[in-house]
Amino acid sequence: MAVTSPQVLGSRRPSIFPVIGKFVLHSDRLVLESPCISGVIMPRRMLIPHKSVFSYSRPPKWLNGPCTMNSAGSGYRVFSANSSPACVELAKRITERLGIELGKAVVYQETNGETRVEIQESVRGQDIFIIQTIPRDVNTAVMELLIMTYALKTSCAKNIIGVIPYFPYSKQCKMRKRGSIVCKLLASMLSNAGLTHIITMDLHQKEIQGFFNFPVDNLRASPFLLQYIQEEIQDYRNAVIVAKSPDAAKRAQSYAERLRLGLAVIHGEPQCSEHDMADGRHSPPTVKNTTVHPGLGIPCKRQPLYPGIELPMMIAKEKPPISVVGDVGGRIAIIVDDIIDEVESFVAAAEILKERGAYKIFVMATHGILSADAPNLIEDSSIDEVVVTNTVPHEVQKLQCSKIKTVDISLILSEAIRRIHNGESMSYLFRNIAMDD
Repeated sequence: MAVTSPQVLGSRRPSIFPVIGKFVLHSDRLVLESPCISGVIMPRRMLIPHKSVFSYSRPPKWLNGPCTMNSAGSGYRVFSANSSPACVELAKRITERLGIELGKAVVYQETNGETRVEIQESVRGQDIFIIQTIPRDVNTAVMELLIMTYALKTSCAKNIIGVIPYFPYSKQCKMRKRGSIVCKLLASMLSNAGLTHIITMDLHQKEIQGFFNFPVDNLRASPFLLQYIQEEIQDYRNAVIVAKSPDAAKRAQSYAERLRLGLAVIHGEPQCSEHDMADGRHSPPTVKNTTVHPGLGIPCKRQPLYPGIELPMMIAKEKPPISVVGDVGGRIAIIVDDIIDEVESFVAAAEILKERGAYKIFVMATHGILSADAPNLIEDSSIDEVVVTNTVPHEVQKLQCSKIKTVDISLILSEAIRRIHNGESMSYLFRNIAMDD
């Protein structure tokens, strides 16, 4: 049977094509019901059904209304990339402040030691924020972050923002001998995995931001620590801010200027120096009759046959006796730093301050890693209190030492998430913040 149907095909001229089917009367109209149509090249107008195929008055709702498939693309979700209780707790605090639910995902270790991540909800077209704190098992936490980032990337997330309060490997940001800049390597790995933005706090060196090829917001914890000093330390007006080494003097000066307090610096403490190793620096080449360059004589045991220029020898560094620059007698000493990990240097500084007359000693730091035997050393030391933020999980250390106190920084993290998602300026979070904070 041949049927002329110019409206259904949408062409200007009637088209005749073979149809296998029958006509049925519906609402005073003849409708062709056919299981197949063959032998016709469909014009482009056939991609949108003609209005005569449907009801009299209007086309169906899915034609004249906006598409709702990607309506969730304007939203955002917050996930926890670590199965540790501390990371989940921080993520829940952030989501409670934002008024949203924590994203559904499963992160676990298989029996063979591999990390597996399963995203249990749609993230297509959304801004995704991954909360990741760094426990003692740093490498596992890094792999969890990388795998979750890549899983979200392959799930068509619009933007993937890593909220990493303490950035791991930040101490390895400089070249030492034949080592490597591991922090730069980690930045490249996160970029390749799919991160498009990072929110962190108090990087060990500000220059680390240059390792990334995407935006990095380096928030500051100093407002929270300053508030703790003003509210929790009695008679803080009689305190003095102490830098336990000249390297921390700028940070201590910033705290002292904000609190209108005095400043003291401990000088002579053993610094992080290069240890003598068999790397060739103390073993100049031996001089033979035929191997000496005619223009240069390197100082060694034997004199070169041809006189030349002698290279000046580097004078070895000698640590001066420990001294305190500034008056701490009869005052509260507050030592400030960005990281407190191995506490031997803090304990030694506390002993020196006690000898100089300080009657109470506090230690303030952003990241309380407190590795090895740090809790026991603090408990037995002259330090009265150690105040850190919850950027790093340290619940076990608090059980071992009653002097460790925690300041919550979820407020500034949640506000940073909200502003980034809404496209608002981040300048408000850095108001009155100096570069040395």
